[in-house]
Amino acid sequence: MSFQTPEAIQAESFRIIDELLAAYNFPSQNAAIVKRVIHATGDPSWADELVIHPQAVSAACKAMKAGCPIVTDVQMVRAGINGAKVKALGGKLVCGIKYRKTSETARKEQITRAAAAMRLLAKQWSGGILAIGNAPSALFEVCQLIRQGKPAPALIIGVPVGFVGSEESKTVLRELSVPYITNTSRKGGSPIAVAIVNALLELSLQK
Repeated sequence: MSFQTPEAIQAESFRIIDELLAAYNFPSQNAAIVKRVIHATGDPSWADELVIHPQAVSAACKAMKAGCPIVTDVQMVRAGINGAKVKALGGKLVCGIKYRKTSETARKEQITRAAAAMRLLAKQWSGGILAIGNAPSALFEVCQLIRQGKPAPALIIGVPVGFVGSEESKTVLRELSVPYITNTSRKGGSPIAVAIVNALLELSLQK
């Protein structure tokens, strides 16, 4: 069967994914997020390992509709997020990985640039959305700052990838009393974080 347009290809992809998800009985809003992640990866196993806090979607949509900032750990996540939809909701995208002060702080404190950026942007991610798709060190830093009393984001999307610290950082995240979307293995990456944010933007615009 031939599908000639991007719209037709996406529609058929989502139809197939809907069939795969039929047995899971996800709440409709959660299903929209899982569907986006599977579509972005071609990997149906994400249906088994995404962990969505009960207040994650409602907290994210409330914050997004209020024009909150969306802070990312790396430029790749920032670049993939639908900027037009962020703008339509009155929000902004922020990534501090390339700031000069980030590099200075990383050298001085002997931490990664991703962790330094989270530390420097704490005021901006307070009440906003954090999307961490690459660096476990960024997620560890955020969790530590919240435990130390820094104001929390409305939602933490914590899906960093890797063999060092990835699973552990996600375990620490799930212990916080902050809404989150994460997963249970070392899998992850920028495309996963992007898919989750874009799904939430679409849900926010629908409400």
